[in-house]
Amino acid sequence: MNRSEILLAGLAAGGENATYTPVQVQKLFFMLDREAAAVLGGPFFKFVPYDYGPFDQAVYAGLDELAQRNLATIQNTGRYRVYGLSQTGQMEGRRLLETMQPTAKDYVVNLANWIRQLSFQQLVASIYNKYPEMKANSVFRG
Repeated sequence: MNRSEILLAGLAAGGENATYTPVQVQKLFFMLDREAAAVLGGPFFKFVPYDYGPFDQAVYAGLDELAQRNLATIQNTGRYRVYGLSQTGQMEGRRLLETMQPTAKDYVVNLANWIRQLSFQQLVASIYNKYPEMKANSVFRG
């Protein structure tokens, strides 16, 4: 897989019409790079400790590129952007998920759903708990 493909598969794993906040997309692809890179052909990103944990601007750049290709959707809520997939992007993401080994696919789906169910505070705290080195530059005090 390449970076665009992992972005499509990762977002598609949340299901039809799934949306992700900025912190959710950053943590989703951080976890995929840290926990499943070997089976997915990664790592795909270079995460560094930032204000709210692991961050790589390339996640947003990749999503912007997918939006330009009409595969991703980006809605500006005023406070932050919300990321999702277009119908075509969802179909392509599902197709990519099906090419994964069953255990890898299950991990990506379970991770996407877990990340989307947590509050901002729960998600950041969970990442810091498992990866304390990602707390180095944090402004989060939750």
